[in-house]
Amino acid sequence: MTTDSHERTVEVILPNEMGYERVAMACSASFAKIFCLAPERIEDLKTIVSEAAINAMQHGNKGRPDARVTVTFKYEEDAINVWVMDEGDGIKQLLPNPNIERIIDNLDPPIGFGTFFIKQLADYVEFNETTDKGMALKMVIKIKK
Repeated sequence: MTTDSHERTVEVILPNEMGYERVAMACSASFAKIFCLAPERIEDLKTIVSEAAINAMQHGNKGRPDARVTVTFKYEEDAINVWVMDEGDGIKQLLPNPNIERIIDNLDPPIGFGTFFIKQLADYVEFNETTDKGMALKMVIKIKK
């Protein structure tokens, strides 16, 4: 993990293995506490970071053991900006929001909840941002004072 106190940025590089999303979750909570994010919003941040990291591992990197997921946290202008980067080609098409009734009735598979939660909990989301490391999902949580 690296920290630049001048820019208020932290970067975490994760192995492409399920379970390591918890490292990103813990880092997000610690980072958010430094900037006095409200406890309920810290939980939102942990959820979106975890969901994005899992999606990056499973879908972006397609489970490849040699791939990495990079999570960058940056505080600026009363907001926590998070980029979750994978080594994939980006999202071809976003899934529609899950239909709970259809899933319960076994008419639809239980997929799409990760992006649904991210869109609901973040103040801003940008999919398919190109970086020098691959594709990134940008998420913003505003800090209300």
